[in-house]
Amino acid sequence: MPLTLSSPAFPHQGRIPTIHTCDGRDLAPPLKWTGVPPGTGSLALIVIDPDAPDPKAPKMTWVHWVLYNLPPECTGLPEDVERTGLPAGTKNGLNDWRRTGYGGPCPPIGRHRYFFRLYALDTVLPDMGKPTRAEVEKAMHGHILAEAELMGTYQR
Repeated sequence: MPLTLSSPAFPHQGRIPTIHTCDGRDLAPPLKWTGVPPGTGSLALIVIDPDAPDPKAPKMTWVHWVLYNLPPECTGLPEDVERTGLPAGTKNGLNDWRRTGYGGPCPPIGRHRYFFRLYALDTVLPDMGKPTRAEVEKAMHGHILAEAELMGTYQR
């Protein structure tokens, strides 16, 4: 069974509801996954916008959320998980606002795509403090057993 990632808040390639953006309450959306492969030591979640600042002329990929060391028995995250509590052992990395936690869509212009990427790893990553996306990806290198992707869009 392949690793799959979904959200009850929006379908793949669908519009992310305003409540999960800077125009709403900026709450992390609920996420669900299935198919975590045997031998998984931990999961990592990275959320990016490759269309920044303008989808017609993207210049960078904006990082919205970095989580690592989610336990392999975890099957999802509830809405506003940071208020209700991350699963035991889960670590936060830095987003491009230079803070930990979820930062929802807040595009300055146009319809942007937001990629939620879940990785099943064959290990538990070391505690890196508050790592950037690049630092987590470097630590994951050679340890990815499976990955899944959910893409949502948002335009102000």
